[in-house]
Amino acid sequence: MIIRQANEKDSSSIVEFQLAMAMETEQLQLHEPTVIKGVAAVFKDSSKGIYYVAETEGKVVGSLLTTFEWSDWRNGTVLWIQSVYVKPEYRKRSIFSQLYKHIQTRVNSNPDLRGIRLYADKTNIPAHGVYEHLGMTAEHYQMFEWIK
Repeated sequence: MIIRQANEKDSSSIVEFQLAMAMETEQLQLHEPTVIKGVAAVFKDSSKGIYYVAETEGKVVGSLLTTFEWSDWRNGTVLWIQSVYVKPEYRKRSIFSQLYKHIQTRVNSNPDLRGIRLYADKTNIPAHGVYEHLGMTAEHYQMFEWIK
């Protein structure tokens, strides 16, 4: 298993994963041309985020996106993990754990990075267990949103 920063050649896998995740988690069919443009935008402008992929036997089998939140309280950046997806046939093989540990190592080695956050659907109990197993807590904040 190789965990690495994604590149534009990984775009089609990442788009495929995002379409599948939306359908799987929310029964939502995303507009594929919009997702293609959204993924491409990240590769064109790294200030939007950075994709990471898990690759085995030359195939991309999982990915996640990190985005950035400036914390004035911490005088540093907190990475948000978003768009997590592992192909169903590769689940329960610690692929997300390896992706997470890669990000955690990055945070630990960079004094400007202060931590990691993510959000999870309240009903995704298996994911909550994985996040807690990795040492994350859900103690401090309740997330609210407004989306146009």
